[in-house]
Amino acid sequence: MNLFGVNIIGLSLAVHTFDFQLNDRFFKQYGTEVIQEGKLKATVSLHKHETFIEADFRIQGSVVLTCDRSLDTFDFPIAISPKLLYKYGDEDKEISEDVVMIHRDTATLDLGQPMFEYIVLEVPIKKLHPRFAGEDDDEAEGKLIYSSERKDETSDEGMVDPRWEALKKLK
Repeated sequence: MNLFGVNIIGLSLAVHTFDFQLNDRFFKQYGTEVIQEGKLKATVSLHKHETFIEADFRIQGSVVLTCDRSLDTFDFPIAISPKLLYKYGDEDKEISEDVVMIHRDTATLDLGQPMFEYIVLEVPIKKLHPRFAGEDDDEAEGKLIYSSERKDETSDEGMVDPRWEALKKLK
């Protein structure tokens, strides 16, 4: 049984609103690779037209992430309002990231999968606990420092490297 499926056959040509509670069970159903637990509220407004359905998602709450640096868990806030367009067609396929074609005879829409994808896309690649927020260790990492000064054969004390001295004798 899909808790996040909406029967679209019986919907009239109007705006219909659905509320969902997204908890640990939701993340177990759709995948726990990135997020194992969280508590979010999702409100989905479906505006049904003759040839398409506009879906406005409003997802708010927080998910529990593990810090990449300290391995401590922390709550990461999520507040997003994406839109998705379902167009009726001859087959089920994704046309673009915000347009999906569904078959004309589709009876239910699974709103759980797009909600899960929107939440996962909000999770940062580098997950840092909020106590590390003020630190800018990224600035020092990976920087190359170039200098326009030309280093000559002599060291800092004015002495000539003996290898260069032997090469000068070859002239």
